[in-house]
Amino acid sequence: MFAVLKREFRSYFQNVIGWLFVAALMALFGLYFYVYNLRQGYPYLYYTLSAITIIFMIAVPILTMRSFAEDRKNKTDQLMLTAPVPVAKVVLGKYLAMLAVFTVDIAVFCVTPLILRAFGTIPMGESYIAILAFWLYGAASIAVGMFISALTESQVIAAVLTFVVLFISYMMQSLTGLISSDGNWLTKILNCLDLYAPFEKFQGGCLDITAILYYVTVIVLFNFFTVQAIQKRRWSISKKTFSLSVFSSSFIVVVFALAVVANLAVDALPTRITSVDCSYSKLYSITKDTKKTMKKLKSDVTIYVLAAEKSKDAQIDSMLERYKDLSGHIRVKYVNPKSKPYFYKDYTDNAPTSNSLIVVSDKRSKVIDYYDIYDYQSNMDYSTYSYNNELKGFDAEGQITSAIAYVTSENLPVMYTLEGHGEQEIDSTIKEDIEKANMEIKSLNLLTEGSVPEDAGCLLIDSPTTDISEDEKTALIDYLENGGKAMIFSDYTGEKMENFDAVLENYGVSRVDGLVFEGDAQHYAAQMPYYLVPTVNSTDITSDVSSSGYYILMPYAQVIQKSDDVRDTVNIESLLTTSDSAYSKTDLNSGSLEKEDGDVEGPFDLGVSITETVDDDKETRIIYYSTSNLLQSQINQMVSGGNEKLVMTSLSSLVDTEDSTTVSIPSKSLEVSYLTLTAYDASFWKICTIGLIPGVFLLIGFMIWLKRRKA
Repeated sequence: MFAVLKREFRSYFQNVIGWLFVAALMALFGLYFYVYNLRQGYPYLYYTLSAITIIFMIAVPILTMRSFAEDRKNKTDQLMLTAPVPVAKVVLGKYLAMLAVFTVDIAVFCVTPLILRAFGTIPMGESYIAILAFWLYGAASIAVGMFISALTESQVIAAVLTFVVLFISYMMQSLTGLISSDGNWLTKILNCLDLYAPFEKFQGGCLDITAILYYVTVIVLFNFFTVQAIQKRRWSISKKTFSLSVFSSSFIVVVFALAVVANLAVDALPTRITSVDCSYSKLYSITKDTKKTMKKLKSDVTIYVLAAEKSKDAQIDSMLERYKDLSGHIRVKYVNPKSKPYFYKDYTDNAPTSNSLIVVSDKRSKVIDYYDIYDYQSNMDYSTYSYNNELKGFDAEGQITSAIAYVTSENLPVMYTLEGHGEQEIDSTIKEDIEKANMEIKSLNLLTEGSVPEDAGCLLIDSPTTDISEDEKTALIDYLENGGKAMIFSDYTGEKMENFDAVLENYGVSRVDGLVFEGDAQHYAAQMPYYLVPTVNSTDITSDVSSSGYYILMPYAQVIQKSDDVRDTVNIESLLTTSDSAYSKTDLNSGSLEKEDGDVEGPFDLGVSITETVDDDKETRIIYYSTSNLLQSQINQMVSGGNEKLVMTSLSSLVDTEDSTTVSIPSKSLEVSYLTLTAYDASFWKICTIGLIPGVFLLIGFMIWLKRRKA
């Protein structure tokens, strides 16, 4: 086999075909590499490789057409047919030689992510997964082309038939769509012949074992078919009989059946086993919050996908498969809007977009629109004075988990927000997270209501700028002392707020006038010592934040001082603390950021959790942070969502329910960190990838051809 491999590989580079194949494929790759990656600064290789797959169908026939057809035409195959050498070794040697020629291009492709890395952040895992997928697709296509070459003695016919077969395979989804939009047994069989569909499974950095097995199966089968095609001719020449051909046909059926069974068996395995998430943003990974919710799931839930199964969204479908693996109570059904255009009317009045989801249980239902799964942000393009929608995130897990919790929960919590004292408006990002956690947000004016409503799952007091009244103070204390739950934020205002402070002091904490500054550069950000990066203590509330390595950013925070003069039943736990080098400036008009005489020395508490058991079955819970800037989107973005994570875990701990109704999972970022290339850099690598490297291959090939011709 190795002798055949060596001879065939050398033969490809002793004439123009090998050099032409390598150069042509490299030039085509270089063209799209320039357009997508160099010119547009796009860091992903998948779309570059996907763009050349259809052109690759022309290159494969050129490489494979002579593998057996030339030998058959020149009658040199008689030596192979009569020699005492296993045909399988000859076929495998020829196949590996062609694969080695193709791998020369792949080796060059593998260098391109390293080139791009010099100009920005590159998702290396996704890049090399895409290259692996393209190599497998090419390897399978070469196996098909070699088999067709073994059936004819004409290289032209072999090339044309190979192109036709590969093109039909590439267009298989469209062709089966013409047969049936909903799919049937015939379309399922035909889709097994689609070589391109498994390639798409690798999109986004998902290492799909089922797709790998499919390509390996195609490679093995078509190598086996080639062996059988030659073996039949070999036996016919030596024995003039058809007996082994019958045996070979039976053997083909057995091998084909084993391949089908193997693929079906692997396809039946849970997605968590057959799919490895190598994506930069971990798009396909399920968080432990979802796993916890699915573990507690007791009711049956059906998720209807408003799309024909042929036109389904691959990323959403992959995520739904993971939910099915997590719980036997989850069922997924595809509903074709064309055949059932009014299916949605049983659940909503407004028609959802294609690929939207409807989550249904025996209690209630919830519609998840497709455009809520993908987060888009409208940006003004000042060159055209029009808005462009830019993809920002993939929120499938957050939306689906929230919907499952919503449709299966017995009681949905209500969060009241205190108003009437200049409180901050809830940031839109946090508000979306709260709503996604299935909490209803209602406003509360204690002056008109007189007391906190009985259905309050939690009370939010978001940094009042003026003091509450005496009656409001009494109402708040009554609510809390009866087992109430509250999340409180405060800001430095310079105003006296005796009644607000009295509510805090009733639970052993108080605000200290002034703002906290950090003396340790490891604990502040943006060269501003009042942009505090506190230590996140390991507690039940903050364990997820601390273990995940999130940072918290707290600009303009005050000191939270614990009181020794408080009831023994009150327990105060520190959540966020400064370093020992922190200090609180009492004179903010001094104009100096440095520590001065009269400033209070740290360390300080910036966030605390307060609990008190008031009855056998009731517990007061308060979480207090000394700045409302924790809730601001621009601050949250500076720590990659750390503040958002802290606020939502804190809120969930206050309104925690047995059925995990309040679970809220943030969207996974799809923001592209575009590469920064100068015009010189882009031009240099364009010349190298489109002209120089392919030109070198062509020049060497031409010189070898010319030398052999003169000889």
